[in-house]
Amino acid sequence: MAADLDDDGEQTVSINEYLESIEEEELEADLVLGGDEGDECTYSKGYMKRQAIFSCLTCTPEGNAGICTACCLSCHDGHEVLELWTKRNFRCDCGNSKFREFSCKLSPNKDVENVENSYNHNFKGLYCTCNRPYPDPDLQEQEEMIQCCMCEDWFHEEHISLGSPNEIPRDEEGEPLYEDFICKACSAICSFLTLYPKTIRATGKQPVASVAAGKDKSVLEDIPPKDEPGKLDNDVCSDTVQNNLVADMNHGSVSDDKKFVVGESSQNNDSSSLSQSIANSNGTCILGVDWMAASIDSESRPLFLSKNWRDVLCRCDKCLDMYKQKHIRYLLDKEDSIAEYEKNAKQKREEKLQKREGAELNFFNNLGHVEKMEILNGIADFKDEFRSFLGSVDPSKAITAADVNQIFENLKNKRRRV
Repeated sequence: MAADLDDDGEQTVSINEYLESIEEEELEADLVLGGDEGDECTYSKGYMKRQAIFSCLTCTPEGNAGICTACCLSCHDGHEVLELWTKRNFRCDCGNSKFREFSCKLSPNKDVENVENSYNHNFKGLYCTCNRPYPDPDLQEQEEMIQCCMCEDWFHEEHISLGSPNEIPRDEEGEPLYEDFICKACSAICSFLTLYPKTIRATGKQPVASVAAGKDKSVLEDIPPKDEPGKLDNDVCSDTVQNNLVADMNHGSVSDDKKFVVGESSQNNDSSSLSQSIANSNGTCILGVDWMAASIDSESRPLFLSKNWRDVLCRCDKCLDMYKQKHIRYLLDKEDSIAEYEKNAKQKREEKLQKREGAELNFFNNLGHVEKMEILNGIADFKDEFRSFLGSVDPSKAITAADVNQIFENLKNKRRRV
């Protein structure tokens, strides 16, 4: 937000800039909170797919508990609370055994412990491989951080084991070209991703791989050329993998209800859910190779994944069993992604604003004629007073709080004289 300094050195902003900043802050809060109004504890909803989580260092300095938005506002007001953004498969801990004598005001009857919750050093206010807080009190300028979509830790760009920050896929304006990031440690768990076509990984301006509806048409487009026939490595998929992937898709190994698309939105939103993914599973692996026996580069590297990469993951029985063993079945669930979480949050925000506008309109329409005229006259008086004020002030001077107070004082005086 642009800002100027007046003659006294005080920061000044225009009315439009102020309103825009308020709207941006409200939108940012809604994206983080997922549209949660903070009215009730989320404990009764069980282990939610994704929700905003906070850590109260006043109550749990060990950093071994997390609380929901409502409990943060109602039960821990005035405490030292850390905002952890979002966590997956988490249930609110507020008031359980980790809080000793402290009881939750909103949902006091909770289990002693939420055994499926996972905690990391973020709950102590520490992040990245450097184990530093954010914001870092030792740094004048805070460095940008990226969240791993698997462990959900945050990493400084210079600590994610790349040669330079320039390797992070961005456009000319610095905006990210990737949908998800997987850190070096977690990439070892999902090394099988290197067997998929290179187009699931974001590198600069990424070519789009699309799946054609017709069986006589090429299924995968813009797949990078092979280096050596039959070779599997971290940068390119072999001829065998690509050809079998194309053949399986064209000959019905992939359900007609579930098309695999990279770089385009799925036409069936329901198919993005985990239960639907499992229902569409089949016995043939779309990779066409025994990935467990395949030669995969043992050196793990951080991964930047392109839009809708989850849609490409194989749902065969063997791969489903592998996801289950590795505890990464959430990768098949598009609703697990931050992009989907924020999309739902924006939708809830729009619905909330529309509801608010509708309520205000209904309130006005239900008023009597006299009340309506008083409101309209009050608005007209304010416009006249504000217009008169703007015409009398020096445009080179900043509007101060005293000026605003004087406007409302003048309005009060006019009403007394009426």
